[in-house]
Order: sequence, then C-alpha cells, then structure tokens
Amino acid sequence: MKKLLIVIAAMSLIACKQTKPSTAIVQNQNFDAYKENFINSLWTIYPNWASSIGFHKNDSLLTIPDDTQRKNEIAFAESQLDSLGLFNIDSLNNQNKTDFYLIENQLKSSIWSIQKFKSYQWNPAQYNVSEGFAEIINNNYAPLSQRLAAVKERLTFVPAYYEAAKKNIQNPTAEHTALAIDQNTGGLSVFEVDLVQALTKSSISAQEKEKISSLSKDAISAIQSYCTFLKELKNEQPKSFRIGKELYEEKFAFDIQSNYTAQGIYEKAIIHKKDLHQKMFAITKQLWPKYFATENCPSDSLIAIKKMIDRLSVEHVKPSEFQAAIDKQIPLLVEFIKNKNLIYIDPSKPLVVRKEPAYMAGVAGASISSPGPYDKNGNTYYNVGSLAGWDEATAESYLREYNQYILQILNIHEAIPGHYTQLVYANQSPSLIKSILGNGAMIEGWAVYTEKMMLENGYGNNDPAMWLMYYKWNLRSTCNTIIDYSIQVNNMQKEAVIDLLTKQAFQQQAEAEGKWKRATLTQVQLCSYFTGFTEIVDLREAMQNKEKEQFDLKKFHETFLSFGSAPVKYIAALMK
Repeated sequence: MKKLLIVIAAMSLIACKQTKPSTAIVQNQNFDAYKENFINSLWTIYPNWASSIGFHKNDSLLTIPDDTQRKNEIAFAESQLDSLGLFNIDSLNNQNKTDFYLIENQLKSSIWSIQKFKSYQWNPAQYNVSEGFAEIINNNYAPLSQRLAAVKERLTFVPAYYEAAKKNIQNPTAEHTALAIDQNTGGLSVFEVDLVQALTKSSISAQEKEKISSLSKDAISAIQSYCTFLKELKNEQPKSFRIGKELYEEKFAFDIQSNYTAQGIYEKAIIHKKDLHQKMFAITKQLWPKYFATENCPSDSLIAIKKMIDRLSVEHVKPSEFQAAIDKQIPLLVEFIKNKNLIYIDPSKPLVVRKEPAYMAGVAGASISSPGPYDKNGNTYYNVGSLAGWDEATAESYLREYNQYILQILNIHEAIPGHYTQLVYANQSPSLIKSILGNGAMIEGWAVYTEKMMLENGYGNNDPAMWLMYYKWNLRSTCNTIIDYSIQVNNMQKEAVIDLLTKQAFQQQAEAEGKWKRATLTQVQLCSYFTGFTEIVDLREAMQNKEKEQFDLKKFHETFLSFGSAPVKYIAALMK
C-alpha cells in the first residue's frame, strides 16, 4: 500500500509543479487515481465499515479494536494526509475540491477521535458485532452459501474482539454502559434466530453447518461475557456523559462541517424557537372557535398552544396499527410528489417497512437503513419501533406524540421524499467519496427541509391543524439543537430539559424522556437536523433570488441531491 501511495504522490507532485492551464487536467486525473486507491486502502483498514455500505470483499474480516488497530488507523490517516498535501487544491475542479475536503476532514477526525476524544475508553456501546453479522446474513447481495462462508470466518474474530473491548474500557459513563448491555443482549437474536434460520435454508454440508453453529456459540458466549463484565464493573464514580465546550465545538466542526459554529447554531435555534411560537399562537387563535367554542383563548400563548395541540393529539392510530399506518401512507406520498412534479422517485428502489431490529433498539423510534453505494439494488428498510409490551399509559403518550398529523410528517422525513429518497440519489452520485463520507447534517437537514417543502406545496390541503403540527415538529428539530448544546456544554439538568421539551416544545412526556436519554448517549448529532435545514433553506432562497422566475423547484432538488451526501456548504458552492 505504501509503494502505491508513493507512486500516486509522485505523480501529484510533478503535476503540482506545473502552472500551465493544461496541467489542471493532469491534476484531476491524478486525484481521481488517488481517490480510487484511497478508498481501496480505507476498506483494508475498516472492513466493518466497508460491509455496512455494500463493499463485501472483506466481509470475512472483523477488526480487533486494540492498540495495534488504533496505531494502524493513525498511521493510515497521517500517510493519507501527506499524500493530500501534494495536490494543488486550486488546480482541482469543484467536484474534486469537495472530495479533497471530505477526505481531509475524515482523516483529521479519525486522528482526533483516537488521540483526544477517546470514546473507545468510555463508551462501551461502540462495541457490538451484531449489526455487521445481520447485514451479511439478511442482505441478498450474494448466494447464501457465500455469505455464510464469510460469516464463518468473521465469527472466529468475535471472542478476541470482545476481549479487546474489555481491555479498552476505562471509567465508562453509566449511560453508555447500560446501552451497551441492552444492545448487545438484543443483538444475540442475530445469532440465535437469524443465523439459525439461514443455516436451515442453506444447502451447505452438515459438517459446515455444525462448524458455523459451534463458532456462533463461541460468539454468543463472548457477547454474554462482555455484558457480564459491564454489569459487574466496579465504577463508583463513572465518567460524565457531558463532554464540555471545547470537545463539543471540535466534534461539531468535524461532524457537521458547517459554516456555523456550535454556539452560533445554538443561538440561531433560540431565535427560531421564538418565531415558531409566534406562528403557532396565530394558528391556535384561528382554530380556537372550532375546538373550544365555549372557552376564551388564553392570553398566555404557550398555554393556549399546548391546549390546542393536546386536543389535536388525541387523533391517532391504535398501537397495533402503527406500522400498518406507515405502510399505507407511503404510496400516497409518492403520488403527491408525482402530481406536484417535486422530484423524481425511482420506482425500482424498494422501500421495506419493518419492525426495528433488537440490536438497534434504545436510541430512536424510527430510522432508515439504506444499501450502500456498492449495494445499490439492496432493500432500503424503514425501521419502526415496536409498541408491543408497552403499558397502556406509555403507549398512549407515544401515540399522542405521533398522532395522525405528526405520523405523516414523520413519514415524509424518514421515507419520501426525505431520507429514503436522498439516500437513493446519494448512491447514484458520480462521486463515491461523497456517498461514503456522507455528511449527517446534509442528510438530516434534507429530511427536515422536505417536511416544510411538502406543506408549502399543498400537502395536507393547507389545513391549519397540519401546519400547527408541522411547526410543533419543527420545534422538535430546533430544540434538539438547544438541548444538546445546553446539556453537553451548559450542564443543563434533566428536569430543565423535560420542562423545556414538554412546555415549550409541546412534546409528550415519553418523547421528552426519550430525547433526554438520546442526548446523554450522543453528542452533536442532534444539532444536525436544524443546522442542515437552515443551510438548505438559505441556499434555496439564494437560488430563488438569483434565478427569479427561471427558478425550478424540481431542478433545484435533483441538482442538490446529485452531489451526494456532501456538506451543504460545499453543495452550495457547486450550485451557485
């Protein structure tokens, strides 16, 4: 690999020393060659990541998260940064400039994560093999016998993987410890159910089945041992889950890649929350006579809004019908988009609504799992949290949060034209780098943007109740930023968080409790929604002002998505 990098670097250096316009072609050709070799080298270092995005040549490998692996990752990043430094960024075309910055950010982020953030020491939940195995077992990218052969080899690494994880753990947070136990325990079903079913279906020899079953039992024992280790760990003063301002700003810069700082987007979210409250109060006063004809509308806007939302929130599906209601709406969203000519929806890319797998439980109630750029024909899964086993009060609280209005907006966000649509386009991007190194703020920002865009174009027939609930939902994204920054930087306590979410964001108690839990388990990610949304809205307004009557919304959407999951600031530079 080093010899290959040297060759590429030498080619780049020669080109960099030239100043004639024609050398730009050479620079870009060399950079294209560099990118191809960078990606191939990346998958050698990160085979688990490779499998998750559809590159299955290294499925049989499972990296052991020990000191040797971390040293290899740092050496790889430093070597690649040296190679990047040999290119003249000004000679690259816009697509390659963007890719350059994405690669550079990924490499610097990797070094920072290991050397400074060090979550491998305090976050036991980052050790979990179940999802990787589930992707190989359940995705039909190759014959079952071939996939089981990879599973067989991969299983041999599991005991060493968890032994390394145990050695890494130093003063973990209580919150991440609990999550690790829950998710690893839940992930046992991949081996106890999914793998067993796959072996039953397979035509491989009985001897091979027996060998895989034996290795699977060893893996199960390793997972159980890890969970026992965490349960019995003596940690009287666990590390705080709050990372503080310095680490937060640094993580925000790496993860979000925005022109905003973390504090800047936090302050913008505070202003946006106030604007949403004003709009919601105006709609509440408009709707009041319809729902509360015998009562005067309270002068306190927050009290009035909450009362109206509480009234509308009782309109929801039954617990047993939650997933079915999602299934039913998907074709309606497709039809609306076609009629309004908002964006092309590829009918050949399947979307499968399914119960959330156990190994994903504990963080979010709805999510999208999409095939990677190497597995473009695979299914995209809409993971829906199950309400089975919930007590009546908790289920009612959850369903009021995801009432008939919000559930529709949720499906816009997660499915069409939100995450599902964006990720289909991302896999078709001419830049593999932009697909691989996808920016979370762009991805989440697009999903949040589509909520507003759909209503602007008449979804919901401009029903004031739908708009009120949309603003409530947008408050959710806005307050995600507010509470995440406040918790991680300003030491905001749970009581204050719950108070803000229930009284100012009008969330149900169960939703607020879930958001507090999520904010203790992640950092910065909750800012991605509002940050990306804000930047996309700003870009659209800039393009509208520039193109005026020539502005085409469908063209804007398809052009925006054509650049893959790059940070909005880079897409904006390419589109302007």
